[in-house]
Amino acid sequence: MQATSHYPVIVLGAGPTGLTLANLLGIYGVRTLLLERNVSTVDEPRAVSIDDESLRTAQAAGLVDEILPSIVQGYGVHYFSWAGREFARIEPQSAEYGFPKRNAFRQAVLAAQLCAGLRRFPHVETRFQHEVRSFVQDGDKVTLQVDHRGTPVTFSCDWLVACDGGRSGVREQLGIALSGNTFAEKWLIVDLLDRKTPFRHTRTYCDPVRPAIRLPGPQGTVRYEFMLKEGETPEYVLDEPRLRAWIRDREPLDADLPIARKVVYTFHARLAERWREGRVFLAGDAAHLTPPFAGQGMNSGVRDATNLAWKLHAVVDGRLGPDVLDTYETERKPHAWALIKMAITIGRYMQPKSRLEAMAAQWALKACSLYPPARDYILQLKFKPKPRFSEGFFLPCRAPDAAVKAGQLLPQPRMEWPGGARRLLDEALGPGFACLSWAGRPLAPEVESLAEATGMRRIEMVRAEDDFPWPPAPEREGCIVVRDCERVMQDVLAAAGAHAVLVRPDRYVLAFLADSGKEDAVRLQGLFDRYAAASKAVVADQCAA
Repeated sequence: MQATSHYPVIVLGAGPTGLTLANLLGIYGVRTLLLERNVSTVDEPRAVSIDDESLRTAQAAGLVDEILPSIVQGYGVHYFSWAGREFARIEPQSAEYGFPKRNAFRQAVLAAQLCAGLRRFPHVETRFQHEVRSFVQDGDKVTLQVDHRGTPVTFSCDWLVACDGGRSGVREQLGIALSGNTFAEKWLIVDLLDRKTPFRHTRTYCDPVRPAIRLPGPQGTVRYEFMLKEGETPEYVLDEPRLRAWIRDREPLDADLPIARKVVYTFHARLAERWREGRVFLAGDAAHLTPPFAGQGMNSGVRDATNLAWKLHAVVDGRLGPDVLDTYETERKPHAWALIKMAITIGRYMQPKSRLEAMAAQWALKACSLYPPARDYILQLKFKPKPRFSEGFFLPCRAPDAAVKAGQLLPQPRMEWPGGARRLLDEALGPGFACLSWAGRPLAPEVESLAEATGMRRIEMVRAEDDFPWPPAPEREGCIVVRDCERVMQDVLAAAGAHAVLVRPDRYVLAFLADSGKEDAVRLQGLFDRYAAASKAVVADQCAA
């Protein structure tokens, strides 16, 4: 039986971004086709760092329990001077979003796990060795001409998401330019196997003679990165005796390990000028290229998938109109650029041009270590831009000084269930919209109506100092009662001057409700009405333009 050739969503590219998006669409029940030009997922080392936000997305995709055993959780960075002396450490201990902030992984293993996860969904198809040759937007659909091992195949879809990498053919066909810069310096990347040393943290050598990084990974892997000097060619630095000598200078026990890959990279800091053209979206490296110094390139792509998946689901399901998809770029682009700028700053610090410049940077970091707030700001990685939107699909917060605002990723503490089990908050929130409020405090009828109309899950919280009600209240359909045992939600709501918080499917705060919540409910209904009112004609006009 021949498979259907039209799909609500087609995803191009089986890298981490495309695979994550396809898994989330599978969770949401959206019929999806994933196309990949290669014969399988990537089988070579690429990205090596996965952060807490990406692991939270893996949790939403129902795969985090498979992924966690294959990563190194909670690694830090130790900084060394040109003389080989350690002068600073960054070892974040907090788990604000439910997982450690920095974790080492193997991209080939993660890609295989994400790909295997798609087998759970009969409504998600994956096709390898399918390369898109061209596509056309014609009002209410996108038609793709695809080559499958020399045989032409035609597919069509309502929405096309290009996760086809930094050299995106879709971006090129759309004529969308990349703005930004390419680093003049090139780097040699060497991935090794069968590591003998147990040290788990990254070592960064801020040496003006040859900046270098050593990154231990899971399953006995270790990566070295060396900056090339002006005039050095790839042929020169890829010479095996030479690169092994550089490795020996940093860690003698690594010098003779088997080499899995060696390659010279040029790093980019670039953004696509547009992330949407009619019914076509760019995501991952197709939309932004991030220098590796902050370990955020792949993680930014996962954020794209997380943001876009629920919006595509809402549109395909008819709950929201196509205009809500415009908020994808509005929300994601500024944060992606903020992380690119952070990576550039870290890169400058790691690549001193002289010993004088290296000394100045190292003394500045030592000075910060003497002042506890500054030390914690660096040690706990608080300088990383918060996952927060300035505009988009949310109601602006009435408490501008609140630590967590509307349009910001909600923390994920552990909550206590009746019976004593403690689980991460998202297990209570479920896959869709959710409302967290205090038990025993009724919501305004307008809020209840909105929650019912949008399919929000209701979670009622008992304060940390209180017991669960006894005898237990009769269970209400769609309502869960948990205890705020770590007091995190109590602090979040108090700082926002609210008694309830509404959460989007991607775990960003939709709105805080103050007083009875009636006034906020009216504003929220206006927000939903605004996007629900959009018609398919809007998209057709965009495609025609």
